[in-house]
Amino acid sequence: LAAALGAADLVDTLKGEGPFTVFAPTDEAFAKLPAGTVETLLKPENRDQLVAILTYHVVAGKVKAADVVKLSEATTVNGATIAITVTDGGVRVNDANVIATDIKASNGVIHVIDTVILPGS
Repeated sequence: LAAALGAADLVDTLKGEGPFTVFAPTDEAFAKLPAGTVETLLKPENRDQLVAILTYHVVAGKVKAADVVKLSEATTVNGATIAITVTDGGVRVNDANVIATDIKASNGVIHVIDTVILPGS
């Protein structure tokens, strides 16, 4: 995730005032993408696509887990909507499982997910 944020020039944005809620995929989530996807997205000519994917993982405002479970959807920084589903087994964002919640950041909160979510999927 850190390499992708750097390639997309989003590090300074996400270090900004915020607050932000980030649904952060694990390294294993990125590894589940088809072979070559990450390398292709990190190329300078694919920056816009990378930015669209990464900003799809960010919601404006500080949305803690106790608030997330009350939502059925949220609008991301890229303008698209993510679906939020709460079940006995936990919380899903689109097709990703939330596996850790409420990790404090200086300008918001991070929830860890097990799958990279893609706009339009």
